Amino acid sequence: MAAQYAISGTTAKGIASSVEQAVAEGGLGPGEALPPVRRLADELGVSAGTVATAYKELRQRGIVVTRGRGGTVVAQAPAVGARRPPRVPQGVRDLAGGHPDTAFLPVLLPPERVDPVNGSHRASPRLAGLEEAARAWFARDGVPDGQVTFAHGALDCMARLLSVELKPGDIVAVEDPGFHHLLDLVPALGLRMAPVAVDDQGIRPDALRGALRAGARALVCSPRAQSPAGGCFSAERQEALLEVLSAYPEVLVVEDDHNAEVSGAASHALASGGLPRWAQVRTVSKHLGIDLRWAALACDATTLARHEGRMLLTSGWVSHVLQETVLRTMSDAGARALVKRAEVTYGERREALIGELGGRGIGAHGASGLNVWVPVRDESAVVNGLRSRGWWVAAGARFRIATPTAVRITTATLEVGDAVRLASDFAEVLGESEATYGG
Repeated sequence: MAAQYAISGTTAKGIASSVEQAVAEGGLGPGEALPPVRRLADELGVSAGTVATAYKELRQRGIVVTRGRGGTVVAQAPAVGARRPPRVPQGVRDLAGGHPDTAFLPVLLPPERVDPVNGSHRASPRLAGLEEAARAWFARDGVPDGQVTFAHGALDCMARLLSVELKPGDIVAVEDPGFHHLLDLVPALGLRMAPVAVDDQGIRPDALRGALRAGARALVCSPRAQSPAGGCFSAERQEALLEVLSAYPEVLVVEDDHNAEVSGAASHALASGGLPRWAQVRTVSKHLGIDLRWAALACDATTLARHEGRMLLTSGWVSHVLQETVLRTMSDAGARALVKRAEVTYGERREALIGELGGRGIGAHGASGLNVWVPVRDESAVVNGLRSRGWWVAAGARFRIATPTAVRITTATLEVGDAVRLASDFAEVLGESEATYGG
């Protein structure tokens, strides 16, 4: 154990450093268990309290997670080293990445020339035209547009909001299953997660109430195109969630409406419900292009001041060249028409796969967005079985905390005709799995 992974040190900081080095160098991989506290303490000749302090530091820094009786294990995406998504095998159709179809992404329209900047843009960080467009974007869906600012993408924005709002050890309520990058980010900020179960209408009120009673100080959720399960708030669900939140006015509610233009669902955002502490983040990467690392943020005045203060101390502003590109592309008539066609096509493709799976007795979820979530008993068997038939899908383990096993299929590039073949292959794989492991 300790010798195998070369864990050493006589102080909490030294032990934590040796574990971090083992993770960075690959000696300890994602999901691998660290020795129990008392065993490692005996091997290193230190107190159990010293090892416990080291493990606490590693948890706060997002390198390890604790799973109750499952012990302390290396995080799936530890906040150390340079990790990249798994490589897609050659010769298979990639339906795992959650990306849009490039056929529906417009050609970007950057400025023709960029003049030198005299000084900096800290005094005027936002282009007036883009700020006006962002306000109209939020107002269209009933989101208050009185306080608007920009960030470098949704995760950049949420990281800043959570880091200025909370302190290490605080609890964040997150969707389960949820956006895997967010599930990696929260522990990397030294925060704890309270999973909130979802259904086809997004987060469930009873599950949210439980997380808030457990002490959650912030909630991060998606009002539509929830990743990975595709849920979207209905008017009734919005009302029920607002009723739950009314008893917790100090909780910051952050909505990630990342797929606002191509979700295929109307907006019933919590941000429209008069919450005292709220923020909604929108990006353009799903409908204009992944290289546009820009996000618009609408929020209450206190949240805006805290976000702006931290932004000013770090990057200062979002590149005006990037802002001009976003504005020019958003305003282009051809780009807008292409986005409209994309929303219709994505809905047809998503519904085609759900229908074909349902016709074979396979339940699937995907009320909106670019993905379909399919509960299965054995993720590995399904992923490997579909790979052998030329399909590459994502195992649900990347997205789950406490919910049952499943796989996520990105349908953005899956043409309607291909849904028949994929559903047929899926049914065969499930049949083989039941024959192997029992029905």
